[in-house]
Amino acid sequence: MLGNFTYKNATKLYFGEDSLNYLNEELPKYGKNVVLIYGGGSIKKNGVYDAVMKILADNGKDVVEDPGVMPNPTSDKLRDGVKIAREHKADLLLAVGGGSCCDYAKAVSVSVNCDEDPWEKYYVRFEEPACEIVPVGCILTMAGTGSEMNAGAVITDRATKQKTGHVFGEEVMPKFSILNPRFTMSLPKRQMVAGIYDIFNHICEQYFSGEDDNVSDDLSEALMKSVIRNSLVAIEDPEDYEARSNIMWAATWALNTLISRGKTTDWMVHMLGQAAGGYTDATHGMTLAAVSLPYYKYILPYGLQKFKRFAVEVWGICPDGKTDEELANAGLAAMEAWMKKLGVTLSLSELGVTEDMIEGIADATFILEGGYKVLTRNEVVKILKESI
Repeated sequence: MLGNFTYKNATKLYFGEDSLNYLNEELPKYGKNVVLIYGGGSIKKNGVYDAVMKILADNGKDVVEDPGVMPNPTSDKLRDGVKIAREHKADLLLAVGGGSCCDYAKAVSVSVNCDEDPWEKYYVRFEEPACEIVPVGCILTMAGTGSEMNAGAVITDRATKQKTGHVFGEEVMPKFSILNPRFTMSLPKRQMVAGIYDIFNHICEQYFSGEDDNVSDDLSEALMKSVIRNSLVAIEDPEDYEARSNIMWAATWALNTLISRGKTTDWMVHMLGQAAGGYTDATHGMTLAAVSLPYYKYILPYGLQKFKRFAVEVWGICPDGKTDEELANAGLAAMEAWMKKLGVTLSLSELGVTEDMIEGIADATFILEGGYKVLTRNEVVKILKESI
């Protein structure tokens, strides 16, 4: 039976090759002062920066820049961003980049008018904002996180080596997001495939929970098959517009909360991967890829029926002549073969994790209860060791 739920998504999306033009429709809704948030400067090389700045100027906006958002935005960077936004009296935070820029913008949005340290309030005590929230808009240049249409924001604290996400309420969702698949085509291939795996794992984290046959699972299977099919095209031809646009759209639907409705959801792969990322600063999608198979192999006996369904419905494996365990494992084997074709990292050691880090990473791993098996700390250690 599908569980009871509510659903609302407040983000307005503009999708396609001409989508940036709609920034002209959104900007008049906000005040004069805009903080332009971006990363390492790739948007200045591919022309996106100039195009955005022209539209901002045409709309009479007073713009201050907040560049240098790193792939794993830090609590120190967050505090710097809050200072910039306060001094500029920001009316709108406009994030131009990938999921890290979008996450960072949302974290700044709830912190500008907060009189406490944002890391302590939102990422240690996990409290909700009680202050005015500065609106966020996103112009996406990388597909993967789905941050353009959700209220999540992941921040890393280098002092404690913790990488933590906070899923805020709907009021923190971007007011609008602009998705032009062409903007993603200048990404290096490694970043593209890391984003693809991030998309796929977002779907898995929601799919591998509960035993019910429901619409959420049907949607998840369709999305997974689309990601698999289009990823194989994109790694051969990264400029295939149809493949890249399908991947971008799937990324949004993978984590805009729709397919989680009626599901308990299991985010342990993210907890394991984020904990490893806090120690290594490795690319998010790659940390997920490194821990996924060991985790899913470990919990497979506890969610056997869903792993069987995964094998048949997603990977097209014929069940004839196979035991339940053989069929379920064949699905994970097919997933592993696809991951190898993508070229994602399959071990934490490739990302810089060493045996002496395992205990610390285990301590930094939040243990959640939504999956088929609630892990003990010893089981976390075992899975991490299998991931090395």
